[in-house]
Amino acid sequence: MTQLVQTRADLRAAVAGRPGELGVVMSLGALHDGHRALIRAARTRCDTVVVTVFLNPLQFAPSEDLSRYPMTLDADVALCAEEDVDLVFAPSVEEVYPAGEPQVRVHAGPLGDVLEGASRPGHFDGVLTVVAKLLHLTSPDVAYFGQKDAQQLAVIRRMVRDLDVPVDIRSVPTVRDSDGLALASRNAYLSAAERVRATSLHRALVARDPSLVEGELDYLAVVDPDTFDKVDPRPGALVIGAARFGGARMIDNIVLEAP
Repeated sequence: MTQLVQTRADLRAAVAGRPGELGVVMSLGALHDGHRALIRAARTRCDTVVVTVFLNPLQFAPSEDLSRYPMTLDADVALCAEEDVDLVFAPSVEEVYPAGEPQVRVHAGPLGDVLEGASRPGHFDGVLTVVAKLLHLTSPDVAYFGQKDAQQLAVIRRMVRDLDVPVDIRSVPTVRDSDGLALASRNAYLSAAERVRATSLHRALVARDPSLVEGELDYLAVVDPDTFDKVDPRPGALVIGAARFGGARMIDNIVLEAP
C-alpha cells in the first residue's frame, strides 16, 4: 500500500529500518507515463521505492510558469499506488525550506551556464539545491532521472561525483507518444494545434535541421553528453534542442548511434 508522507519526521519514520536498497524518483508532480517508466525501473531493482512530489520554486524564474504548473497530488498518489510505490513524499515549500529561500545553494558551475542554463539563468542551481536536499532527506541507494532532461541529468551526476554523494544515479530512456513527442507535464499547456507543431522538435533533432522546428526555436546543437561542449556528430553525442510552441516551452534530445 502506498503511504503519503508530508513532513521530514514522517519520512524518517517511514523509511527507518526498511531492509535492502531504497530507490527514489524525484518529480515536480503532474505525473505521467514517463514517470511510470522511472518508477518501474526503480521497482525492478529496489526493495523500497520513494517518489518525491515537490514543486520547487528555486528552479523557476519570476517570469516562468510556477503559478500555473499543474498540481495534481491526488492523481499522482493514485498513479504511484498503481505502480506499487511504497512512499510518496510530498512536502510543502515551508517543510523543504523552513528558513525561507536558502542562502547557501549548490552552484552548477560552467555546465549550468550553457544551452538550457543560458536560457534559464540560475535554473540548475535551483535544481541541484533541491536534489541535494531530497537526497539527504530520503537517503537512497539509487536515484532515477529521465534522459529527456539530459542536461539536468548531467549536472546531477557531476554534483554527485564532485561532492562524493553516496548514491547511484541511473538514467531511464525518454518515453514518447506514437508521434514522437516526448512526454512532459508541460504538454498539458499545448492546444491541439500547438501539440501537432510541437512534434516538429523531435523531427528536427533526428534530421539535425533547425529549420524543421515549427515554433520559436531557442537552440539546437550536437553536444558531448558529459561536458555539453558542442561537438561534430558522432556516436554517443547528444542532439539537444528547445523551442516554444504557444505558451509551452519544450525540450528534447536524442543520442546519436553508430550508422
